[in-house]
Amino acid sequence: MLSPKRVKHRKMQKGRMTGAAHTGNTLTFGEFGLQALTCGFITNRQIEAARIAISRETKRGGQMWIKIFPDKSLSKKPAEVRMGKGKGSPEEWVAVIKPGRILFEIGGVDKATADAALRLAKYKLPVRTKIVSKAELDAASGVISKSAHTTAPKAVKEEAKVEAPKAAAKPAAAAAKPAAKPAAKK
Repeated sequence: MLSPKRVKHRKMQKGRMTGAAHTGNTLTFGEFGLQALTCGFITNRQIEAARIAISRETKRGGQMWIKIFPDKSLSKKPAEVRMGKGKGSPEEWVAVIKPGRILFEIGGVDKATADAALRLAKYKLPVRTKIVSKAELDAASGVISKSAHTTAPKAVKEEAKVEAPKAAAKPAAAAAKPAAKPAAKK
């Protein structure tokens, strides 16, 4: 299971989970992904269960990327122990999840297989999620496709060429007009 090799401090504070995810909220590698809709902690066991569900459903076809890592320790005191005597020992490792974070990505499989695999994975997780595709995220963020990026500058250049002769004709026309009355002498 996933856990850090070594950390600077074994025991950590719980912290806050306010706001949306600003990093890790786009599909980087695959065509389909699982995006979180709520915040929460996902343990290393839950990540492993979701990974196994995805790999079994895809029959190890295509590729899968885990975009989260459990780098925060949660401590617990044993049962029936009195208050005080310090913080409990670290029990499990969790990943902090904010809304919008992409948890898993899949590539190299068709849409039906990806939907089935990610649907099984989302049952294993404690946060609400939705299945997204690269096309959906690009349309929602207003990103233009790659082909449009390559053709747009050419069209702009052609428009600039058409407007440039018109702009050059204006100063010539202004120079052709007769000069205004000369200034009155004192």
